[in-house]
Amino acid sequence: MSVQAETLLSVRGVETYYGKIVALRGVDIDVHRGEIVTMIGANGAGKSTLMMTICGQPQARNGQVIYDGQDITLMPTHEIISLGIAQSPEGRRIFPRMTVMENLQMGAALVDPGLFDEDLAKVFKLFPRLKERIAQRGGTLSGGEQQMLAIARALMSRPKLLLLDEPSLGLAPLIVKQIFDAIRVLNEEEGLTVFLVEQNAFHALKLAHRGYVMVNGNITMSGTGAELLKREEVRAAYLEGGRH
Repeated sequence: MSVQAETLLSVRGVETYYGKIVALRGVDIDVHRGEIVTMIGANGAGKSTLMMTICGQPQARNGQVIYDGQDITLMPTHEIISLGIAQSPEGRRIFPRMTVMENLQMGAALVDPGLFDEDLAKVFKLFPRLKERIAQRGGTLSGGEQQMLAIARALMSRPKLLLLDEPSLGLAPLIVKQIFDAIRVLNEEEGLTVFLVEQNAFHALKLAHRGYVMVNGNITMSGTGAELLKREEVRAAYLEGGRH
């Protein structure tokens, strides 16, 4: 697939703090329109903090986040989301007391109601299991089904940029494959731009056009997914004994 080099998301010199603790130390990344970009790193490296900073929660203390040509660094989260960014956060965070259908309706709250049925058909084609569970409460779904619902809910907002935080966490290998296959389909068939944060480095780098490695709030390496998969440092730190 040929990827346009038009930048959709640009993070420049971003520093994020929790109180006096530095979580991100001058982070620079780019996500081009139509790309899948992944950020890998150990637990606690700052990957999720970067994703939350893009969404304005917490806000960067220094640096800039530019989305689609607009500085969103200090925007409130609800305004950022209204620009076409959707996040499927770590830990899934669906509405457990609501049914599958009600969760999807929440995702579509800001979209033209006339598009709902078309979008619903798309997410059910992507995740047929959700159609079978349409009247079931979110909290009674399996972990894999909850992850599918979290992604589907994000897609119902018709995003231009989909942020996925640890979509494979705690899931069985077969479900992980289904999730990553769905991300690939969204990118190849819909042209959706995806920024993916993952501990499962092998799957993430195989899927991604480009990747970054984060260590202790710093970007230490970048390159195409294929290049990073071949790097000895990456293999030693993230792939030895991993799922191939």
